[in-house]
Amino acid sequence: MESIHRLRPIWILPILFILALASCAPIQTQPVPAPATGTPTPPPTETVQWFLPTLTPTPQIIQNATETPIYLIGIGETIATDDFTSAAAWNTVSADEGSISVSRNRITIAVKEPEIYLFSLRDEPLLSDFYLEIDAHPALCKGSDSYGLLFRAGNGAAYRYALACDGTVRLERMKLYNHPRAIQEAISSGDAPLGSPGDVRLGVWASGAEMRFFLNGRYQFTAVDVILESGTLGVFAETDAEDSAMTVTFSDLVVQSVSYLSPTPTRTPIETPSP
Repeated sequence: MESIHRLRPIWILPILFILALASCAPIQTQPVPAPATGTPTPPPTETVQWFLPTLTPTPQIIQNATETPIYLIGIGETIATDDFTSAAAWNTVSADEGSISVSRNRITIAVKEPEIYLFSLRDEPLLSDFYLEIDAHPALCKGSDSYGLLFRAGNGAAYRYALACDGTVRLERMKLYNHPRAIQEAISSGDAPLGSPGDVRLGVWASGAEMRFFLNGRYQFTAVDVILESGTLGVFAETDAEDSAMTVTFSDLVVQSVSYLSPTPTRTPIETPSP
């Protein structure tokens, strides 16, 4: 029995040793997060739009106007003028159908019946390439009555630059005993007087087959025709089928030379093959 009591302390010693080691081990603690010291961020608030946004205009490309074409090219010296102080260079007539007279610095054409065509040609100069201007004063006309310039006239043929009293302008080629052939159909023009009285300055530029036409210095149209190459100039008046009277006067004629090589076609001789 004595041997049993002596062995009990030896058995307890290891347990006490283990407990002592456990008490000496360092104690690990969980880190406690530090309290935030900054000011909390407030939630976003809606921005009030006091003024509506202004739309920025899109820049536009502005194209500059192209240069106005120069229609009066190659005009040279003055080769003829007429202030109509003399009737020597003009054809005059007095008949039941009408009359042509020169007085008071004007040439006057008075028509007294319907569908009558009266004209007067100047003796000189003979013209091929030129620029001419003349004033026209319709004193009595209406509707389809017409008046204007003749040029490159000769041998019963001429070009006729015609203004109608309805405000249109046209170009025709006249041949003796033939109906006029339209080269430029009638077109409306703000420069052509409507009815009477009226005042307008006619202009014709011609170089070879190319012809350009003006009223009051403003371009109207271009025509090309190779038939008539040269001739003299004149003036005319013509009543339509419904009008029995018409009067128009012309004044202040100026003719200038033109030196210009037109790119338009010229008349080409045709060779006839021999049989």
